[in-house]
Amino acid sequence: MTALLTLTVLVLVAIAIWQMTKIFELSQLKTESSSEVATDSDNKYNGYLLFAFLIFIYGITIFSFAKYTKVLLPEAASEHGGEYDQLMWVSFAIIFFVQTITQALLHYFGYKYRGEKGKKALFFADNDRLEFIWTIIPVIVLAGLILWGLYTWTNIMDVNDEDDPLIVELYAQQFNWTARYGGEDNVLGDASVRLIDINRANVLGLDESDPNASDDIIVKELHLPVGRKVNFMMRSQDVLHSAYMPHFRAQMNCVPGMITQFSFTPTITTEEIRLNPDVVDKVKRTNKIRAKKAAAGEPNSDPWEFDYVLLCNKICGKSHYNMQMKIIVETEEEYNKWIAEQTTFKETVMSGDTMEQEPNTVDVVVEEALKTETEVAVEDNPME
Repeated sequence: MTALLTLTVLVLVAIAIWQMTKIFELSQLKTESSSEVATDSDNKYNGYLLFAFLIFIYGITIFSFAKYTKVLLPEAASEHGGEYDQLMWVSFAIIFFVQTITQALLHYFGYKYRGEKGKKALFFADNDRLEFIWTIIPVIVLAGLILWGLYTWTNIMDVNDEDDPLIVELYAQQFNWTARYGGEDNVLGDASVRLIDINRANVLGLDESDPNASDDIIVKELHLPVGRKVNFMMRSQDVLHSAYMPHFRAQMNCVPGMITQFSFTPTITTEEIRLNPDVVDKVKRTNKIRAKKAAAGEPNSDPWEFDYVLLCNKICGKSHYNMQMKIIVETEEEYNKWIAEQTTFKETVMSGDTMEQEPNTVDVVVEEALKTETEVAVEDNPME
């Protein structure tokens, strides 16, 4: 791949030099006034170049499909993901079909009707029928895609409480995520960034006077039960972030000062998706690269195991690339067992309890918050 890129750069440099030479030649005074007029040979030559370029763009398209299809996301792991993917592939198919036909006609007619000595171009000043045809067809196709997209979006944005959804808050801050569950009552307590108190481990600004906050559970690893709808409530502490869960085809901005929402139903557990042929192949290819790094003594070379992941899809700062959270989709029984092992906000903050806790609860959240504050302070004051 490196060799191909190097060759491409060299070719482009050669073309640039050639073009600069032609420009220099054209800028010089010529004794023959006809030197700047294209001849039949020039037009024929350019026509052949059109066909060569047509073959090139078709070839690079076929090559890209063959080479890079394997890096696409595996099948969607959410209930709405299939319809989302179908809309995308239909849009791609239409685009590629139209592009293939129009580019072929453009280059063919560019050659067939090239300039020739003694031939006079024939053209229409306007043609109402042709203009109607090439206007109405795109209008119908685009209107269909837009209406289908709006219908799909309406179905995806089905955020309601009618299906007894699990309520989860995703809290974004530079440069980490924190998740909060509603506890036994499945109701999130009130919260505000003005109530954040790091010294009391109240890192999300929960209102301690709100009874719904007492059983809230704060964690640094997101667990979701398969087959159950999840309503996400999203907040940002500082700048604009975007909660992006690619394997579930889910994304929503996290905006400071407001709560945004998104909802989906996971359909494939983490253990099941790891057996997906596309995922197995990706893990194999990734670990092959990491094995080479390990042999060379390079960092980040440990064997990798696939996990669902929550990412930030906005460039939110210097450590944006590292803003992610592991997502585990499991059975209802496994989820219930995990959630029962977590400590509540009341146990860790409101009661002032200092007993040893699980490594996935508020202690870790506080540690992450303090680490983030330190990193930001160092970035803002690099000389300190």
